[in-house]
Amino acid sequence: MARHVPAISSLAGRVSNPKLPEGEVRVGGFGGVDGLTQWLRDNDIHAVVDATHPFARQITANAFKACARAGVPFLVLRRPGFTPAEGWHWVDSVADAARELPGERVFLTTGRQDLAEFAGCRQWFLARMVEPPEPPMPQRIEVLLSRGPFTVDGELELMRSWEIDVLVTKDSGGSMTSAKLEAARRLGIPVVVVRRPPLPPAQVVATVEEALTWLENPRTGARPSP
Repeated sequence: MARHVPAISSLAGRVSNPKLPEGEVRVGGFGGVDGLTQWLRDNDIHAVVDATHPFARQITANAFKACARAGVPFLVLRRPGFTPAEGWHWVDSVADAARELPGERVFLTTGRQDLAEFAGCRQWFLARMVEPPEPPMPQRIEVLLSRGPFTVDGELELMRSWEIDVLVTKDSGGSMTSAKLEAARRLGIPVVVVRRPPLPPAQVVATVEEALTWLENPRTGARPSP
């Protein structure tokens, strides 16, 4: 049975043409923890579900603190990460990935905000992202503007045509971008994977259905500490 929950969706505003969800949408930042706390109070928010990207560390931390201050129940909706496979090299940060790059021709899929970390690398890069990047960036780079979902056949063709010999990605999870991992496996290409940042001590669920169940009575669940 479908469940309808009145909600306000908040987008960061970093993409010029985002795919908008149904219902009311706001775009832009809140002004840190203080601004978000006040917004929650001014708008009589009853619960917050943090469904941001697994690597949106700052907004998750801010939301956790703001909800604690405002007395608003807080839930993290986080899809599972990718299933690890043979040939993956795990690192703790994008900076670590840049320092530990094998190969010579890199397929870089960590996003435009992380390009600066690779600016000093000697390798050649094929960097795929949704929006055009700004410097600093690697000297030897080809930028591919594209938005998922991607197919395994398409990723195989891409990696072969550009003679890719290493893939760099984040453990973002989800199906829209997972095809590159299967393509790398079939081609025997090593994969450098950036681990997810740690979450605050909040309640976490993996599916929308679980989040909807929590929203039926959010104050009975785990609450953040002030």
